[in-house]
Amino acid sequence: MDVFDELVRLRGLGQKCALATIVEVKGSIPSFQTAKLLVREDGSLVGTIGGGCVEAEVWNAAREVIETGKPRNMNFSLGQDAAYDNGLICGGQLQVFVECINPHPSVLVFGGGHISKSLAKVLDLAGFRVSVVDNREAYANAERFPEAAEVYAEEYEEVFPKLSVNESTYIVIVTRGHRDDMRVLRWALTTTARYISMIGSKRKTISVVKELEKEGIPRSSFDRVYAPMGLEIGAVSPEEIAISVGAEMIAMRRDPEGNWRSLSKSIFVDEHMRALLK
Repeated sequence: MDVFDELVRLRGLGQKCALATIVEVKGSIPSFQTAKLLVREDGSLVGTIGGGCVEAEVWNAAREVIETGKPRNMNFSLGQDAAYDNGLICGGQLQVFVECINPHPSVLVFGGGHISKSLAKVLDLAGFRVSVVDNREAYANAERFPEAAEVYAEEYEEVFPKLSVNESTYIVIVTRGHRDDMRVLRWALTTTARYISMIGSKRKTISVVKELEKEGIPRSSFDRVYAPMGLEIGAVSPEEIAISVGAEMIAMRRDPEGNWRSLSKSIFVDEHMRALLK
């Protein structure tokens, strides 16, 4: 199995992996410079950098890199001690770079209105794979959304089973009405999506949350919901709102620890929203 083919396949499935590459060699080693080892999330391997204790240590480091997202530089001297007595005492030295390969981020935009039209353009430019869903064919078609990888013109409940959602998926809810937004949010809360946002005022958001709580959905489920959606930049027009939402999604992608959230209007950081929901 080719390392690069598998890397592309894993990214398409929304799975992380770690790629280890021999970047520098001095002397004799049991492999070669640029040799690669791919480590999947479950610990299974594709490729090799020579086997033995070196590969075992790199495997351990790769699991850590997948967990933290932080790359590692590792240096080995194959003749330095008896630890490399299983065929790897070649007298050479090598440097291995281990990096995390994140899945390609995808966004599911529910609703095909003016904001969605601008949002698809912004998110495509920002490197997101965009899919658009609307139950009106006039608003969900390839001509209206040329940037979208997929466009669904079906009832939302019919589309949900067709969608692949994982921890690299972002969901934006901008349908034509309060009830449709609730239909989509109810489903979105059952997924592992990294980010869920919904258009609307604070009053609308509170109404939706309280309604879904009556159905038995716990308050903690809404901690992932960003509503009203987008960073607080004073956006008014569809284009400006699209930029504010895109910025919020980029912030989530680049800083999952949440240092940007002081600029967000998410439910769980807005003191006024929390007070009204009590």
